[in-house]
Amino acid sequence: MSPDRVTVGRVGKPHGIAGAFAVEQASEDAERFAVGARLFVGGLEAEVVESKRARGRPVIRLDREAPRGAALEVDRAALPPPKEDEYYVFQLVGLDVERTDGRPLGRVVDVTTGVANDILELDGGLLLPLVAACVEQVDLEGRRIIVHPGFDGAD
Repeated sequence: MSPDRVTVGRVGKPHGIAGAFAVEQASEDAERFAVGARLFVGGLEAEVVESKRARGRPVIRLDREAPRGAALEVDRAALPPPKEDEYYVFQLVGLDVERTDGRPLGRVVDVTTGVANDILELDGGLLLPLVAACVEQVDLEGRRIIVHPGFDGAD
């Protein structure tokens, strides 16, 4: 993946015989997979020439072949700015996490979708809810997230 691009899905299993496929791990933004949308696959630009939904997932066909499992990417510059107190996953992955008292807890390796809220997954295996009761501050410039004590199991 290019550092200037963001993954918005992956090429999933084939759908039909014309080259369409289900998009796995798809972005919630349906416009990413609309007819005419431009994506990068394996570093090469491709255009969506067919788009529909099947079993709740996007199913698309590109103007060129795409290997199964390949990342579907867009330029970061093409993303709209997130709303206040909202973040893209790529902005949070890699940030250091510490408690308000300065105790380091680890580094964010992923953000997953939970039943009630998103969850920060740290490199040491700790899972923290991405909610105001837990997260006091997300400091993108300082590359850190400050959380309240009590969510790390130490108290």
